[in-house]
Amino acid sequence: MKGFLAFPILLLLLFGTAVNAHFATGLEAYNSGDYATAIKEWKPLAEKGMADAQFNLAWMHYFGKGVKRSYTPAAKWFQLAADQGLADAQSNLGVMYREGLGVTQDYKNALKWFQLSAEQRNAYAQHHLGQMYRQGLGVTQDYEAANKWFQLAAEQGNAYAQSNLGDMYQQGYGVIQDYRRAHMWLSISASRGIKKSLVDRNMLEFKMIPADIAKATELARECIAKNYKGC
Repeated sequence: MKGFLAFPILLLLLFGTAVNAHFATGLEAYNSGDYATAIKEWKPLAEKGMADAQFNLAWMHYFGKGVKRSYTPAAKWFQLAADQGLADAQSNLGVMYREGLGVTQDYKNALKWFQLSAEQRNAYAQHHLGQMYRQGLGVTQDYEAANKWFQLAAEQGNAYAQSNLGDMYQQGYGVIQDYRRAHMWLSISASRGIKKSLVDRNMLEFKMIPADIAKATELARECIAKNYKGC
């Protein structure tokens, strides 16, 4: 299973001016590719409990930016930020536990952190949680619950959730099988760069009559116009 993380947030929250200045200096350095300076500025803030700095340090350890790539410190810093309720950190920590990166693989812990993040409307976590329910990882397999979380993530524009939702409608997993709605979600996902969705949609069309394909295409246009809500 391929994991993916939420992007770094790089925010300034409830800290004093001097702290924000150090964070901003680190951000400027990061954006210019000076990762060593970014770490120098952010690490003291992370050690003082700044969740955003903890998250960014985790990110840099995970991808080896300015430091040797290592999942163990990445998991440590994600954990500290997640414990403070940072939704992106909770989602990423869930990935670490699901994949066994820097921590012992633990599906129940992964589920816990995805759930906490998903409840904060984090679309990455909602998608991951849908996958956990779909595959029965750390929880009893439940297609209806999987669809619930895929739907919530899809409505926020998560292209992977849109792809999975299309597949659920195509297979009739947890929903009434509906090729038009499957085609709609696969088309939307494909339009956002998910190549698998394009392949799946094109294969699905062999099972559909032209009128249904035309209707599905219309539904996709309408859904995009509604910003994926109420589709």
